[in-house]
Formats: sequence, structure tokens, C-alpha cells
Amino acid sequence: MKRILLKLSGEALAGANKEIYDMTFVDKVAAAIKECADKGHELAVVVGAGNIWRGRAGGDMDRTDADRMGMLATVINAICLKDALTRVGAEAVVMTAIPMHPFAESYSSQAAKEALSAGKVVVFGAGLGIPFLSTDTAGAVRAAEIEADAILMAKNVDYIYDDDPRKNSKAKPIKQIKASEVLARNLQAMDATATAFCLSAGMPVKLFGLKAAEDIVSAVTEGKCGTVISAE
Repeated sequence: MKRILLKLSGEALAGANKEIYDMTFVDKVAAAIKECADKGHELAVVVGAGNIWRGRAGGDMDRTDADRMGMLATVINAICLKDALTRVGAEAVVMTAIPMHPFAESYSSQAAKEALSAGKVVVFGAGLGIPFLSTDTAGAVRAAEIEADAILMAKNVDYIYDDDPRKNSKAKPIKQIKASEVLARNLQAMDATATAFCLSAGMPVKLFGLKAAEDIVSAVTEGKCGTVISAE
């Protein structure tokens, strides 16, 4: 894999302490991403906002407003990650789906591809700039737009399971599965819209558990992952 879209959840930035940020862990994540870039991989990152805000947690709020708050929260996370990347010596840039000068550059697929080819890590913020779509879906769309070879989904579980392992101790891990089967069986791997998009775009997805920052290096450079979701 030369060009990779890495999807990080906002919770990953919170670390084990489950605060808004565990800056020690954020720095380790940045160092892991830089290590991958130093080995010749082109890394783009979509980061979620679960450590700050989730649109569906808005209660009686208007859903559009709640999701807009989530988009803004992803920009805060993107800037945090970019800062950490810069401190470990990586070149990084934040691009957002909605104009947010001077905080970030406005996204364009051409500018993103040029930055990646120049060796920069590109961090995408604000999702796709529209409500009702998850950052999983944003990651899938951005991966297609930048012509990524694959999506790496860093999750809080190491595999997709045939049942919820938190409720069923006999749930079995699945190491390889087709996107169509994920949808048909309603397996909770990632957002269903994202799964359907990857199926139609022919984009492979590799899901792995993020227990330590080094797991990113293993997934990128060694191809180690929990579950491979193929389009065919």
C-alpha cells in the first residue's frame, strides 16, 4: 500500500484516560504516523469527534445543528493531530470540507494529492461538510477522491465479530469478509453508508484494533490487521 487513508476515532485521541485528550498518546500516534511516512507511505487521516461531541448525542437539538457541532469538533481534533505531527518532525496540513481560513486549508482532491506526493501528512477535518453522514463515510469518500490504495480503520475492537462479543462470549472473529456480506448480515464494522460506498467504489478496508500507537505501524508497514473487508 503506497497511499493510505487512515480513519482514527476521536476516542483514540482520548487514550485510556477517556479525557478529551491524552496528549502523551496523541504524540505517540503522531510518531507512529511519521514512522510510516518515513518508510515511503503516503498518509491521509480522517479523525472523528467522539472525544468532544457526537451529533446523535444532541438530544432534542436540531439534528443538523448537532451534526454541525460534530464537524467543528473534528476540526479541533485535526488541528491537535497536525500540531503533534509537526512537533515530531513530520510535515502536515489540515484541509477542511468547509472554508475555515486561517485555521485550515480548504479541501480539494487535487491539492490533497499534491500534498501527499510531496511527503506531507494530510489531515481532513469537518467530515464532508454536510450533516447526517459519519466520519466513516467521509473517510470512504476521501479515500476514493485521493485515489488511496486502501482504508485502514483503527477501531476499539481487533476484529469484526459474527455477534457482539460484549454480549456473547462465543462470538467468533471474522478475518476476511465481503462488503456485501457485512451489509447483508448487518455487522457493525463501520457505518453502513461507508460500507456501501466502499463496495461500489471497489475500495478495500482493513480494520484493526488500536490498543497502542505501534499498531498503526504494524497495520501500515506490515499489513497486519484484524479483518479485511473486500469489495468482491
